[in-house]
Amino acid sequence: MSERPRFRDGLVARLALVTLVVLFCAAPVPGDVGGCGQSPSSLDRSRFFESKRALDCARCKECDVASKRCDNACSADPIEEELPRGCDPLEHDGDVCLRALLDAGCEEYRTFLRDSGAETPTECNFCPRAEP
Repeated sequence: MSERPRFRDGLVARLALVTLVVLFCAAPVPGDVGGCGQSPSSLDRSRFFESKRALDCARCKECDVASKRCDNACSADPIEEELPRGCDPLEHDGDVCLRALLDAGCEEYRTFLRDSGAETPTECNFCPRAEP
């Protein structure tokens, strides 16, 4: 008679464990595309590059950076930036990049705008190239 309650307790424990696994594994995780009811859309490249250019120009002035990149960002010449062939980031990727640039301090932003050895924030490296 004491065997039955142990069997039932083990069964209940296993069912509880299976239920937890199903609940946590079946639920969408943060960052899933469309997790908030949005369907994925490709990055509007011209809008992104115009926004980035305006932000770069503003940060050049704010952080007192003098470089060719700043001259280009603040000029009225047409934008000539391109993404690598086959690179198709999502609109969300562009938003994350611009937010990272907005959050960067002047010292960090200077590394993005220097003429030689400029760095790219990881959030803005949409299509990283494979290292040999």
